[in-house]
Amino acid sequence: QVQLVESGGGLVQPGGSLRLSCAASGSIFNGNSMAWYRQAPGKKRELVAHITEGSLTTYQDSAKGRFTISRDNAKKMVYLQMERLEPEDTAVYYCNEFLWNPDALDAWGQGTLVTVSS
Repeated sequence: QVQLVESGGGLVQPGGSLRLSCAASGSIFNGNSMAWYRQAPGKKRELVAHITEGSLTTYQDSAKGRFTISRDNAKKMVYLQMERLEPEDTAVYYCNEFLWNPDALDAWGQGTLVTVSS
């Protein structure tokens, strides 16, 4: 059974930083690329960044130069270090297996809310 538990969100001022963590259990982590997604109010869930099992990373344009995705395979953890946060980054952040179409994924965690506001 797949279980994903995200944490680390909160309220931060523009320009601030946060580090999100995701604990994965079950078979989802092994051999799979993992990703962070986000869903802003009133918008569809979107990909933020993804990372292969070997830690090759790819970022969407909105995250390039500001966010860093990483993983610890032994601990089955995925992280997202976010710097220079902007109000447009406000969203619920989720981790999951990487797919270009996240709507095809069935199991999701509860997510962690990031609010960027002064």
